[in-house]
Amino acid sequence: MSTATAWPAGSLVTHRGRDWVVLPSSDPELLLLQPLDGGEDEITGVWLPLGETPPRAVRFEPPSAADLGDFATARLLHDAARLALRHAAGPFRCLGKLSFRPRAYQLVPLALALRQPRARLLIADDVGVGKTVEALLIARELLERRLIRRFAVLCLPHLCEQWQAELRAKLDIEAVVLRSGTQARLDRQVSGDTSVYEHFPFQVVSLDFIKSDARREVFAAQAPELVIVDEAHACARPAGAAPAQQQRHHLVARLAARGEHLLLLSATPHSGKAEEFGSLLGLLRPGWERLDLPTATAAQRAELAGHLVQRRRADVRHWLGEDTPFPAREACELRYALSPAYLALFHRLLAFTRGLVAPGACGQASGRARFWAALGLLRGAMSSPAAGLAMLRKRLSRLDEAPSRAAAVAHAIPEDDLFFATVADAGQGPEREVAGSSSLQCAPWTHTQRRHLRELAQALQPLAGVQADHKLAATAAQLLAWLRGPAPRGVVVFCRYLETARYLGEHLALLLQADLPRLALEVVTGELADEQRRQRIATLGRARRRVLVATDCLSEGVNLQEHFSAVLHYDLPWNPNRLEQREGRVDRFGQPAATVSTCLLYGADNPMDGVVLDVLLRKVREIHRATGLHVPFPEDSGAVADTIARALLLDPQRGLSTRQGAQGLLFDFSDDAAGAAALRAVDRELDEAVVQGQAARDALAAHALRPADIEADLREVDEALGDPPAVQRFILRALADLLGVPVAAQGAGWRVGTAHLPPTLREALPGADSAEAVSVSFHSPTPAGFAYLGRNHAFVERLCRLVLHNTLAHQGPRAARAAVMRTPAVAVKTTLLLLRCRTVLAVEQGGQQLVAEEMLLWGWRGAASRGELLNTAQARVLLESAGAASDLSPQARAAFLDHELCQLPRQAEALAALGEARAGHLVSAHERFGALVQAQRCRVLRPLLPMDVLGVYVLLPQGPT
Repeated sequence: MSTATAWPAGSLVTHRGRDWVVLPSSDPELLLLQPLDGGEDEITGVWLPLGETPPRAVRFEPPSAADLGDFATARLLHDAARLALRHAAGPFRCLGKLSFRPRAYQLVPLALALRQPRARLLIADDVGVGKTVEALLIARELLERRLIRRFAVLCLPHLCEQWQAELRAKLDIEAVVLRSGTQARLDRQVSGDTSVYEHFPFQVVSLDFIKSDARREVFAAQAPELVIVDEAHACARPAGAAPAQQQRHHLVARLAARGEHLLLLSATPHSGKAEEFGSLLGLLRPGWERLDLPTATAAQRAELAGHLVQRRRADVRHWLGEDTPFPAREACELRYALSPAYLALFHRLLAFTRGLVAPGACGQASGRARFWAALGLLRGAMSSPAAGLAMLRKRLSRLDEAPSRAAAVAHAIPEDDLFFATVADAGQGPEREVAGSSSLQCAPWTHTQRRHLRELAQALQPLAGVQADHKLAATAAQLLAWLRGPAPRGVVVFCRYLETARYLGEHLALLLQADLPRLALEVVTGELADEQRRQRIATLGRARRRVLVATDCLSEGVNLQEHFSAVLHYDLPWNPNRLEQREGRVDRFGQPAATVSTCLLYGADNPMDGVVLDVLLRKVREIHRATGLHVPFPEDSGAVADTIARALLLDPQRGLSTRQGAQGLLFDFSDDAAGAAALRAVDRELDEAVVQGQAARDALAAHALRPADIEADLREVDEALGDPPAVQRFILRALADLLGVPVAAQGAGWRVGTAHLPPTLREALPGADSAEAVSVSFHSPTPAGFAYLGRNHAFVERLCRLVLHNTLAHQGPRAARAAVMRTPAVAVKTTLLLLRCRTVLAVEQGGQQLVAEEMLLWGWRGAASRGELLNTAQARVLLESAGAASDLSPQARAAFLDHELCQLPRQAEALAALGEARAGHLVSAHERFGALVQAQRCRVLRPLLPMDVLGVYVLLPQGPT
């Protein structure tokens, strides 16, 4: 019985009435075949022990007189053949398998990964630059090179389905989601003793599901060779962090210790504290957790630059001759004045909370509990009447608890949890969004304080609605300004508390729909399941005017740029990292609007807003304008809370000005040494954050990969596979000239008629079944209302296959494999060959074989035996520009073609040399990014000779020959 090795990888065979390419197989009894004119979805396995008639080696036949046609369609054949390639030649094999074309700068992390024996990278590009795409490129490249067989993505729970959708859309990979709700179902799909972690090759895993002690060790022992950790800053190891964050760090540290491929993704890896950033660097290499960037040596910085990618938008906006259209950001501040009723309530609240905090007691356990309770109550009540009421009612519902029980509860809640729930704006989940979920319950209350709680609750109830809540009224007015007009903006309104989000959803719907009856408004909070969140966002996307009210459950990782272009901060975040994360949901690559609008809403006589705005947010934005740096501020910083406390709470004799524009009086701590120290603490943390952030930038500036390092390879890849202009040219020519499908320019794209599309193409074009014409674009970001057609889109792939199949089978509308014409483009007879070249490479790591394919244009001037050889660039110019000057009779064309075909054997030696040269060039390209690791990581087993002659084109000068 024959084994699969009897048919070398890359060779051509005929089987079951069809020609096939043999693919590498790891099983000697299984022969893998792909149709010569088909795609990967038609790959077939032949199980040799069955005794079926074995495949027979076959030679690809050159064209004949029957293939003569119009030279103009030769360009279609060339484009169809190269756009159909999936096993790409060149250093970046993944580009043949992507459903999109990455931006040039997004290949930098891939180039760095290929320089390492095990890819270990922290990808920390700005929000919206494309870290997900960069990670997907690396995953696909490692798969194509057979360096990995499996990979897993670890992400926050609410991002699992988004990652699953990205893998499906961009890599055509179907991954399973692993979390508490899916574990049992997936277990039932696995037979025997194999675990789900080993069985499924591609996984998207919830960090909070897998971090537990019971699962962590099992997953770490069975995890795939590549692990991608999204929002990796959530896995840093800050001192005194909440237990959940420590568990996440233990999990990733255990995975890092295996020494396998590891990608960490975070737009905010540096929280402002060197030890937290160091804990992430230590995951890449042991010992780096102690690396101090401001004092690091040049050698240490150069070494780090090979594992850290951190770029601002300005760094990549114009890169390698390619412009990336990030939107411009229009930021504004909108102030409102408290109504007399709300202002009176604020004074009562302030007096009450001042009574909760005894001077000098903040360092004691009970005093600190009261400290957080006071801040939480003030913040919740000034967020909305609903949030304040929720806090008060929650406390009132437990007034009957015994004092001993209340004290026990107060001492049982870790201070870190109280701080993170009330002050830090850190973490996600409904427990972080519920007003007073822990802070207000932590303090034991006196009978007098309980009475004041009831009175405050009664005073808050009538403040709901625009008459008393001017914050709500100001928001409605701003949203109407954005939503009116011919090009209304989709708006996201971010809130701190879910009670505030519900309150806004109820009242804004009534206020806005009175002016805009067809307005769509949805509320999304952490209490909703992930599927419910996606459904509500999708529902809004179908409306012309839309408002999304959300808590910070949507502030990290979620892509909202397709349907929204404005953000209003209903509650000011107390950490600038959260501000940037919120705005980054819409301000990112792929945003179809030229500008995005952001608005900071603050109370002109709300002292807490004044502290946060003046002391922190305005300073951070000024630093960004001056340096381009998004300041990394510690999430566990207590400096802002201390400043607010000094301004509002800790000095009962301190007077407050509530007049508009007079908030600066709050921050005059000239007579308060402790308050001045609190202000200096904020400034100090900002200064330290700027130093650390700038040090990270500087560490990379002198050692980052330069455009020139990959420019030649990118140019070669575009030539081999086809860039977006090549896709556009092919689609428009093939549809209009070959199939007779009407195509017309439409704004930034094209309008394709669907009536004459073959069924196989119609079903692959989005919207073609229900519309007479479909708007398409060949560029990203894609304009609203247009379908994007990239080189690996199903429509493009099927059109390529149709042209190739019809051409090789001599049926239906087809391109010309041969042409003869007179043209002014040549002075002597010139022959062009369209060649398909296959090369088999051996990857030394793992002993795997790879088949690389490319299309070559080549030719000669004059006689075959003594003519001048043309290089690829010269042949391409003639293919693209030569036009017919006069007609030749069919007999003359056939005679000229037969003569050139007879001369082909005279070029056998030159063609073999060309194949060998291309094989050597291919190895050099593969090795270019691995040269720093090993002398050889792949080698040529053999170029498949003779190369396939797909087309022969004879160009004759206008005069007699």
